[in-house]
Amino acid sequence: MAKRQSGNKKNKQSNFSKLSIFQPNKYKFKRSCPLSAKGAPKIDYKNIKLLKKYVSENGKILPSRITNVSQKKQRELSLSIKRARNLALL
Repeated sequence: MAKRQSGNKKNKQSNFSKLSIFQPNKYKFKRSCPLSAKGAPKIDYKNIKLLKKYVSENGKILPSRITNVSQKKQRELSLSIKRARNLALL
């Protein structure tokens, strides 16, 4: 009969430490805001073409972590989307 080695667990690495998703990411790219760049379109409730890019299929406003819009521009964007909804433009 073979003996079980209970003290061998300390020497083995866990599977989680081997996975790459648990290791720190070396390359983190900071994307700039598409609405703050030079020559960017002005956010307005009448600019329906621009507003539709930031609204999902269900009509919900997309979060800034997906669209990479800055906080200030995200507030302006959400306000103008809500205004366009009120006027039945969206």
